[in-house]
Amino acid sequence: MKKIEHIGIAVKDLEAANATYTALLKSEPYKTETVESEGVSTSFFKTGESKIELLAATNADSPVAKFIEKRGEGIHHIAFAVDDIEAEISRLEKEGFQLLNKTPKPGADNKLVAFLHPKSAHGVLVELCMEKNQPEEKEKSK
Repeated sequence: MKKIEHIGIAVKDLEAANATYTALLKSEPYKTETVESEGVSTSFFKTGESKIELLAATNADSPVAKFIEKRGEGIHHIAFAVDDIEAEISRLEKEGFQLLNKTPKPGADNKLVAFLHPKSAHGVLVELCMEKNQPEEKEKSK
């Protein structure tokens, strides 16, 4: 794993949270988008070499809605940047981690993502993420 890519924070109201983090970080979000497959709207802020991702549920059945219902607003996940997400998934499965995704899927901010169950990481939802264009570059170099 290369670095902490971002910290995801579950929020009830994305506009209100954007205002809070804009004041806190003295900058506007650099990107907002909706990820239909996850039922969330997101905003990204840069802070140093890392990012903060705010996540608001777009429907009551989304994982973020269930998280907020159970735990309230707050840190939802920590995302680690990886060079080869499929190799990391395989490695972590062999290490005994419980995977929520055995196959990477499209995520926000032009990433392929996969998640580890919080039970595998002492209560923390871990996200692996890789830029979408990296696998294509790998294929071209073969």
